[in-house]
Amino acid sequence: MAKVTDHLKNANDKTLFSIEILPPSTGESIQNLFDNVTPLMEFKPKFIDVTYHREEFVYKKMANGLLEQKSIKKRPGTVSICAALMHRFDVDTVPHIICGGFTKEETEYALIDLNFLGIDNVLALRGDSIKGQKSFEPDPGGHKFADDLVSQINSMNKGVYLSDELLNPTPTKFCIGVAGYPEKHFEAPNLKTDLKFLKQKIERGADYIVTQMFFDNKKFFEFVEKCRAEGITAPIIPGIKPITMKSQIYNLPRNFFIDMPDDLIDAIDKCKNDDEVKIVGVEWAIAQSKELMKSKVPCLHFYSMGKSMAIHQVASKLF
Repeated sequence: MAKVTDHLKNANDKTLFSIEILPPSTGESIQNLFDNVTPLMEFKPKFIDVTYHREEFVYKKMANGLLEQKSIKKRPGTVSICAALMHRFDVDTVPHIICGGFTKEETEYALIDLNFLGIDNVLALRGDSIKGQKSFEPDPGGHKFADDLVSQINSMNKGVYLSDELLNPTPTKFCIGVAGYPEKHFEAPNLKTDLKFLKQKIERGADYIVTQMFFDNKKFFEFVEKCRAEGITAPIIPGIKPITMKSQIYNLPRNFFIDMPDDLIDAIDKCKNDDEVKIVGVEWAIAQSKELMKSKVPCLHFYSMGKSMAIHQVASKLF
């Protein structure tokens, strides 16, 4: 198995293909996940990102009339999913490691498990706030910011663990990815401030950047240019999402705080149904991807959100 940065270095200026998948819902067969991933293996993805979904809280009314708070997890963790994907497809996996829902000690345990499995790549993220929180709040003893999480992982790479009782701790060898936002993170006051935080993550040990999805390549190119001007030299991988449903032109901007180009909105508005939307979305993603490949981006990273058909249609025209 190899690190993401090694894959990029060995590509010889060829644009690579990678995907991000969702773990199956709790109780669902992993075969459904395999069925979605299998068609995309035709294009030889160098790595597969596996998202992590923290707990949610629900309230149930008890006999005495009071409300009881219960924690539920709608999707399993990434460790077992990554191991299953590696075993089934012989492909590198990149588990998402988040701040929310973990103490620093629990983060260390998860990283130790990944290290034992031979997983050398992680994507370090702060993660979202849970329902009911006005803003992100770390668990007691957890990290508040992604750059602190990066620092912990980088320390383990140097053989520095949280416990000072370990004898001759073995250094890990994680390749650390972080997120970048061409249209800025929604909590940052402006892009300049957001780039300052991104640079901190690189300075603390991150090796590469993968961007939030975007639909206007101009914003990505400007983002890369501004990163380089700030002294950020790490590889920057663009994130792509083919539109497949008309509702997504409303849901994606609301959930991911991104803009949709006028031309894309106009084309989708003319569609009579989602089958026509999917055609427009695939064609847009193909055009986006071709322009990005022409500019020699190191990799195209596709967000599957549990579906592979549209990505397969795009990739069949590119790879």
